[in-house]
Amino acid sequence: MTQYGFHFDGTRCTGCKTCVLACKDKNNLPSEINYRNVQEYGGGTWTADAAGCWSHDTFTYHVSVACNHCEFPVCLGKCPQGAIQKDDETGRVWSDPEKCIGCGTCAMACPYGAPKVDKEQMKSVKCDMCADRVAEGKQPICVEACPLRALDFGDIDELRATYGDLAEIAPLPAASETTPCLVITAPAAAKPAGDASGTVVNESEIC
Repeated sequence: MTQYGFHFDGTRCTGCKTCVLACKDKNNLPSEINYRNVQEYGGGTWTADAAGCWSHDTFTYHVSVACNHCEFPVCLGKCPQGAIQKDDETGRVWSDPEKCIGCGTCAMACPYGAPKVDKEQMKSVKCDMCADRVAEGKQPICVEACPLRALDFGDIDELRATYGDLAEIAPLPAASETTPCLVITAPAAAKPAGDASGTVVNESEIC
């Protein structure tokens, strides 16, 4: 079995969201569903001293994240219908529409918010690694579309050998929850997972 995964380079990402739009276009997604999201995490304040000089500790950075096709996906274990599957050949985590009843248990269980419930179909939907493209030897559309080459895709062991281990950064959860097949090169201003000094400042764009 080959376990595929993603690499995200936070030193390259400018938050342009081309990856999000390319994914929406390929999968013909409605406005209320994204398979990939770019979260902008920021915080800090400005302060003035007695002389009127201002200083700050503000920060902001972007994190592009989709389904991480985890080694131990909690969505799989929680699905009451057994609809969530993990592919033996690629490690892809996917939902079987024949079994799915659209209850949303997977969406509530996933700490990354990857599964969504399509209310029109009443089915769970999510990133499938662009399985059709990968089968043809191509990269997932989000990776191919990124103008800054902030995304990469491949055998997770090879990605880790190339880019290093996963940098656990806010606002993502600790990797111990699911063992995500994800490698992150942290941006300069990155805060550790669990950090409470900032917030996701573009919450209205996340869906």
